Amino acid sequence: MKVIFLQDVPNVAQAGQVKEVADGYARNYLIPRKLAALAQPQAVSQIETRTKKMEVRLTSEMQELAILIEGTEVNLKAKAGAKDKLYGSITSADIAAELQNVTGLEIDKRKIEMEEPIRQLGSYEIALKLGKDIAPKIKVTVTEEEAEEKPPKKEKKVAKKKVAKKKEAPKAEKKAPKTAKKAAKKEKKAPEKEEKAVKEKKKTTKKVAKEPEAEKKPKKAAKTTKAAEKKTLEKAAKKTPKKEAKAKKEEKTE
Repeated sequence: MKVIFLQDVPNVAQAGQVKEVADGYARNYLIPRKLAALAQPQAVSQIETRTKKMEVRLTSEMQELAILIEGTEVNLKAKAGAKDKLYGSITSADIAAELQNVTGLEIDKRKIEMEEPIRQLGSYEIALKLGKDIAPKIKVTVTEEEAEEKPPKKEKKVAKKKVAKKKEAPKAEKKAPKTAKKAAKKEKKAPEKEEKAVKEKKKTTKKVAKEPEAEKKPKKAAKTTKAAEKKTLEKAAKKTPKKEAKAKKEEKTE
């Protein structure tokens, strides 16, 4: 079946092209999705006029874009080794991205004509194929990326010490609340200790007050012992005359 394509279909045809395709592909896929239509004379003429208008508009747009891009300088940096050879390469995608940063215009990387990626430092003139007979040229300069200077060993040690201090600081801050809590607990316990000390003092004073009473009791005991001794002496004194009288009687009887 001969159809005329209304839109671009990748790897098949572009809009405006008349092409012979399989009947099932045309009826089940292209025509229902309005990607193509039957190549009838009226449809073909209508689409041809439409495509011509589109081409005119696109060419005018591409010409304007070419004027804006022509002579633009694009500077890229990359790491390089011996004989200015790059560690890697500069591709069309890299150039398109940097061109957009410089101009603000989005350029398809497929429009940038490069036989192969750039693999060496230097300046290059590269063309962009925007359309028929529309190929503006830009200048791409690739310079070596400056290597980062390594700090001296002493500076590294100082930096490590600073990092260690910064790490220790949070630990000290974490310990501070704990020490404050301990101090608060000690402050709470201090009045309790003072109360206990006061109570102990009171107890000791009471004991001291009782000790004189205990001392008085031995005096009373001493008095009672003296009285008992007197009584025993008196009894002994009373008994002695009776014994003497008995002894005398016994002598007489003999």
